[in-house]
Amino acid sequence: MNKFRSQRLVIVLLLCGILWLVNLSLGSVQIPLKSLLERIAGNPFPHSSWEIILMEYRLPKSLTVLLAGIGLSLSGLQMQTFFRNPLAGPYVLGISSGAGLGVALLTMAGTAFGIQVLGNPGNSWSLVGAASAGAMGVLILMGLAAWKVKDSMTLLIVGLMFGSATSSVITLLAYFSAAEELKLFTIWSMGNLGNTGWEDLGYLAGAVVLGLIPALFAIKSYNAMLLGETYAMSMGINFQKLRWTMILSTGILTGSITAFCGPIAFIGIAVPHLARLLFRTQSHSILFPATAGVGVLILLACDTISQLPGMATSLPINAVTTAFGAPLIIWMIMKRSFSEEF
Repeated sequence: MNKFRSQRLVIVLLLCGILWLVNLSLGSVQIPLKSLLERIAGNPFPHSSWEIILMEYRLPKSLTVLLAGIGLSLSGLQMQTFFRNPLAGPYVLGISSGAGLGVALLTMAGTAFGIQVLGNPGNSWSLVGAASAGAMGVLILMGLAAWKVKDSMTLLIVGLMFGSATSSVITLLAYFSAAEELKLFTIWSMGNLGNTGWEDLGYLAGAVVLGLIPALFAIKSYNAMLLGETYAMSMGINFQKLRWTMILSTGILTGSITAFCGPIAFIGIAVPHLARLLFRTQSHSILFPATAGVGVLILLACDTISQLPGMATSLPINAVTTAFGAPLIIWMIMKRSFSEEF
């Protein structure tokens, strides 16, 4: 990594640190940055309520933002490399739709079928379990498809069809569901980074680390993927093994984050492009830390905006990420040609 890129990475990390402190400070109850820095240094807060707010809510939430930013942005980078498609993201394999189907069955099947399918819909762990089961089911199906289908673009179409099929089932469940059940599912689908306590955070962190391990070991092979499957195999790369690595990594990262936080839009699609624009490189050894850092920075910014400082309510995180991501993608499409990258 040359000096230019090293400096930009340091700047991104410094901005992440500053925005992390701002994120901890702002909310319905504002904690002054001075008091926050003194608390980090080991001095107690002047108000005991600040300690509870920080340790029980804001710190777990900010760490969830960090994990989700890293996981979703790197999943998007892997999928754009895998399919050589600038609009590919972490949800193109249908993993998010599978998680949504699991939650839809949990929350809405009671009215549709007259039975309670997966337990108490109001329990957060029930939602996590349902989303995880749905995501894992689609991941298994995509694994079977990857074993049968050898062409990446065909696999992309299969993933989109899985997503369409699950969406149609969710639509039918929503049509027959009661208002309260539909509201519960709708709130989940808006995304929420504040539902993870310390125990949940431990499971999420373990899943994200597990999803990153296969990707980190295969970074050197990813650059060859941009030049096509034939070129990658001519370089001595086991393409089938690399395909499974990407699918497994993306599936674990996307599935676990969606299970705990709900579907979060545009981070996986927009952030890899922004990292390429800022760091001016296609090398994945540089793009991996760059994309992870930018992903954390952008999601921290979106979460900070969604908190509506000084107010008791907060905006759905998807509303903010979409407001950021959609104009960015449009601007980049108008500014430059993606055919130079893919």
